[in-house]
Amino acid sequence: MNRFNINMFEARLNTSQVLKKVLDAIKDLLNEATFDCSDSGIQLQAMDNSHVSLVSLSLRSDGFDKYRCDRNLSMGMNLANMAKIMKCANNDDTLTMKAQDNADTVTFMFESQNQEKVSDYEMKLMNLDQEHLGIPETDYACVVRMPAMEFARICRDLSQFGESVVISCTKEGVKFSASGDAGSANIKLAQTSTVDKEDESVVIEMQEPVTLTFACRYLNSFTKATPLCNQVQLSMSADVPLVVEYRIPDLGHIRYYLAPKIEDDEN
Repeated sequence: MNRFNINMFEARLNTSQVLKKVLDAIKDLLNEATFDCSDSGIQLQAMDNSHVSLVSLSLRSDGFDKYRCDRNLSMGMNLANMAKIMKCANNDDTLTMKAQDNADTVTFMFESQNQEKVSDYEMKLMNLDQEHLGIPETDYACVVRMPAMEFARICRDLSQFGESVVISCTKEGVKFSASGDAGSANIKLAQTSTVDKEDESVVIEMQEPVTLTFACRYLNSFTKATPLCNQVQLSMSADVPLVVEYRIPDLGHIRYYLAPKIEDDEN
């Protein structure tokens, strides 16, 4: 009697634009990844291709317009192929992802607003080795919330001066510095005193001052998530990875983890 409900997994978003942005935010770092679907939502966790940074994506089931997952399902996807499919959707198309139990394909269905055009794309799934990395809960010494566009701009500007960015956080504010053959650059942001517009504020919660060095190219990759939200949160403690978090409004978040560079006296 159950033959009409073989669709094991189905997730629907009223606009495909959100998933396009999520994909743009991770496809530079990851060639392929496993989407772990359960009744609570979709999770993805993967090291980048060079095993330096970690991407963690969480999309809550209650953030979808329709969500059904009868049994836990892991779908290994080639993100370049998924991007090709997502390019075929208009931003305001409704998007539905579907997969059946034990199937080796996933289907993406796009419906235009007026429902006059429906397209579906089937993509082969991959069997990927999964490395589940326990991310320890840490109380961070410094947490900085700032406009996402500002952070993207700082990372882009400083990467012209050096391969590394030094981020130092004190109660005065947060400072980003880079230096190289061409010279050096320092950008200081003070905590905003008046918060008229929350989106534009810089808020610093500091238990103790922290100064850490990170590779620019990864920070620049993380900022591909900027279109997802107005604010970014940076969490830092000595000797543990930096966490760069972008919230996906009403749906979840993307977190990037990047280990600090160990400054050995090579020069």
